[in-house]
Amino acid sequence: MPEMLTVLDVVQRSAAFLESKGVESARLNAEWLIASALGMDRMKLYLQFDRPLKESELADMRSKVARRAKREPLQYILGSTPFHELDLKVDRRALIPRPETEQLVELALGSFGENDVAYRIVDLGTGSGAIALALAFALPRAELFAVDASREALGLAQENALGCGLQNRVTFILSDWFSDFDVEGEFDLIVSNPPYLTEEEMGSAEPEVKDYEPHSALFAEKQGLSDLEKIVQGSFERLRAGGVLWLETGVKHRQPLADLCQSLGYASVEGVDDWSGRPRFVKAVK
Repeated sequence: MPEMLTVLDVVQRSAAFLESKGVESARLNAEWLIASALGMDRMKLYLQFDRPLKESELADMRSKVARRAKREPLQYILGSTPFHELDLKVDRRALIPRPETEQLVELALGSFGENDVAYRIVDLGTGSGAIALALAFALPRAELFAVDASREALGLAQENALGCGLQNRVTFILSDWFSDFDVEGEFDLIVSNPPYLTEEEMGSAEPEVKDYEPHSALFAEKQGLSDLEKIVQGSFERLRAGGVLWLETGVKHRQPLADLCQSLGYASVEGVDDWSGRPRFVKAVK
């Protein structure tokens, strides 16, 4: 008779296998993968640890665990990730939204005194649409424009807008930063999480990042500053007086960007650390 495996057996074996492949939080990853294969929330898994598994269920679990063992990101395997108050579809067309970018959304929202105002906002390099959709959800009267140079990423962002019921709240524009952005008028907020990794940082990145996520959304020339500088320069003439630019940046970018902002005539520049104390964000006010 073949060995009868329970949910707990498979979780434990999968966790050990993933750990041997260098996967961080191997047990947690195993639980998410097994729960996904069973079509349930991870917390419900604990109530079914003694459940015997069918061969058809085991086949799906083996497939998912094998993908994670090759260091494919967990979110790509699960097909979605939570972000702010939304659940977003994710795949290899765009970066996986990070918790740090949720903080960027919070900082951007903190720029406004009231939520029920028709602010005009641009999200540059929208990727999965995470920032634009989170802001659209939180600011019901805001006019949102989501820009990306990748047609594939914009397709994913539009799918997420539809899935979140926000398809009528955001205008999606194919453009390399501001090169094809021809929307008239000034904006209250421009926000961006652009590529900012250096060549050295790309080389030392985890396999989940460098082997699976789109390099065009990660790496930038000039020690990671190239795209950030274009955004700072292009945003100045598009912001209203008092308008705010929020950027997610690399660890060594705060001072060079502050110098550039001051040379362009921004009224003030401020660096903000992330929740871990890393210098990650820059705020510039026109």
